[in-house]
Amino acid sequence: MTTTPAAAPAVLDALHHWAPIVWLRVNPYAYPTLETLHILGLALVFGTLWVVDLAILGWLQGLEVRQLARRVLPWTLIGFLLAAMTGLTMFATNVGDLIANPAFVLKMGLLFAAGTNAAVLHARGAIDPLLRTTRLQAGLSILIWISVITCGRWIAYL
Repeated sequence: MTTTPAAAPAVLDALHHWAPIVWLRVNPYAYPTLETLHILGLALVFGTLWVVDLAILGWLQGLEVRQLARRVLPWTLIGFLLAAMTGLTMFATNVGDLIANPAFVLKMGLLFAAGTNAAVLHARGAIDPLLRTTRLQAGLSILIWISVITCGRWIAYL
């Protein structure tokens, strides 16, 4: 499934035929390497957020949430940058099929929701696990990221 639909804009067609992108599609090791790096980035994102969200929800006793967040959120950012860079590169190898894939479109919407949720959480100031809103956002974060991972896996099958 590496064809670009006939109705695709010229820029997408040019991207589809750009030499580095063609190389990524034909080299037997390039795409699996990108996928591996993408999953490692996602593991960093979800793993660090999971721990902070569980601490906010009170399920990890003995951890001070603000200190924990300060220590792990830089790793979250590193993971996000790795996942975003590899994800964009993988997207560039197969634009036509991906923009028509419902799992991919849903994943992008969920990523937007995750970013919005995080922005609202941090815009309120210091993380306060005693606030009901903060706990709701932590639970929502976990659900959104599980959904992002699920959609990511479904892309190959839809």
